[in-house]
Amino acid sequence: MSGFEDILAGVASAFSIGNLLICLLGVALGTLVGVLPGLGPVGAISMLLPVTLMMEPTAGLILIAGIYFGGMYGGSTTSILVNIPGEASSVVTCIDGYKLAQKGRAGPALAIAALASFVAGTIGIILLTFLAPTLAGAAIRFGPPEYFAIVLVGLLVLSRMSDTSIVRSYLMISVGVVLSLIGIDQASGTLRLTFNSPHLIDGLDFIPIIMGLYGMSEVLNAMEASYKKPIKADLRLRNLMPTKEDIKRSTPAVMRGGFLGFLMGLIPGPSSIISTYAAYKMEKSLSKRPEEFGKGAIEGVAAPEAANNGASTGTLVPLLSLGVPFSPLPAILLSAFMIHGVTPGPLMMNEHPTLFWAVIASMYIGNVMLLVLNLPLVGMWAKVTHMSVNVLMPLVMMFCIIGAYSVNNNMFDVVVLMVFGVIGYMLRKAKMEPSPLILGIILGPILENTLNQSALMFQGNMLSFFTRPISGTLLAIGLLVTFWPLLRKAQRAIMGRKTA
Repeated sequence: MSGFEDILAGVASAFSIGNLLICLLGVALGTLVGVLPGLGPVGAISMLLPVTLMMEPTAGLILIAGIYFGGMYGGSTTSILVNIPGEASSVVTCIDGYKLAQKGRAGPALAIAALASFVAGTIGIILLTFLAPTLAGAAIRFGPPEYFAIVLVGLLVLSRMSDTSIVRSYLMISVGVVLSLIGIDQASGTLRLTFNSPHLIDGLDFIPIIMGLYGMSEVLNAMEASYKKPIKADLRLRNLMPTKEDIKRSTPAVMRGGFLGFLMGLIPGPSSIISTYAAYKMEKSLSKRPEEFGKGAIEGVAAPEAANNGASTGTLVPLLSLGVPFSPLPAILLSAFMIHGVTPGPLMMNEHPTLFWAVIASMYIGNVMLLVLNLPLVGMWAKVTHMSVNVLMPLVMMFCIIGAYSVNNNMFDVVVLMVFGVIGYMLRKAKMEPSPLILGIILGPILENTLNQSALMFQGNMLSFFTRPISGTLLAIGLLVTFWPLLRKAQRAIMGRKTA
């Protein structure tokens, strides 16, 4: 068959009744998994892989793709409604999404999250279809020094996302990096910061930490305000949908977040997490109303949700074009392909053209299904905010405990959840946002590993970072970002003395 006939055959396969139902099942399961804290798309796909063995390859891979995209969307629901990120990539959505829910605008926030996911997912799939080989070739040229520079600059820039104090931000992110180092040193095999506790040998999992800092701290905070009545927002349909002003403010954020997320998906590491922070920071910097961010800005929901879905598509570029997974989730997808006797890479389009285009077509279909499935549910989810605190918070606590335990089936993770719940509560009282702490925990291991690999490459000569064009430029930007506020402050102090 010719290339065009292969595409038509793949699209026809995706639109068959059986595959359409399987795609719907996949996105529904993925959304449900995303809503449940702790499990996440990786856990869901891992558990359901054996089920796909009974299916023919196209149907099995369409089911996995549906779960993948549905899981990326589902995490925003609990982030907006009860301040519990369903997964790490939904952390940023909590910042403004939950504030909107507290103002009685949970409906518009949920609707914008669904629309942003749909638009960004569509952008990503179109780019994946036409630009995959070219973009993958460019991404594969990055080495450990470039990855180290990207992560370090990301930490320096994104840590100030929600705090005006540079000292506080860097302190929080430093604590996060230190926490990420707990456990076995991958380079030497020695134990670090375990204090002879066997529970700390494998380090701290970031899922219980996230749920503690956000979910459990919300429970503790609600105990102080148990006398308050739940928000009685107007749940009529016209008030559940975004206003024209919401759409106007969100549209540029969605477009920018979608493109940014897709490009960051080409970078090895937790791109879906980093991209949400980057998109939020970018929108806050570009906004004419930056003071609204952190207090219920609709762009604060639109941008990270778009970036999350854009990145989830971007990570498929190196997987499908080169057969190289750049993060844990594409690695699970790679195993799904291999189980069905399909090897992703340059030869996939020639050896399995119908299957390849059927999976791509199912991504378009699944994206539409997600929108159709979730928009009508906005009213149902918004009713959660009407529940009494005395009913809602015990449910939140139950979900947090179940989610923390399910990560490793270990009660120690529940203890971690409780400890970080108290820490999150104390940070609230100090009016400090925990996002930089989480960023440090997530990016700390990547920072350490790429630094070790770079040191081996350079034989200990760290100045070699600046001799490589990409890493040198990025580190120069990082230094400028770090010291520019200090230089501006010193300049204002000098000018003030002269005028005096």
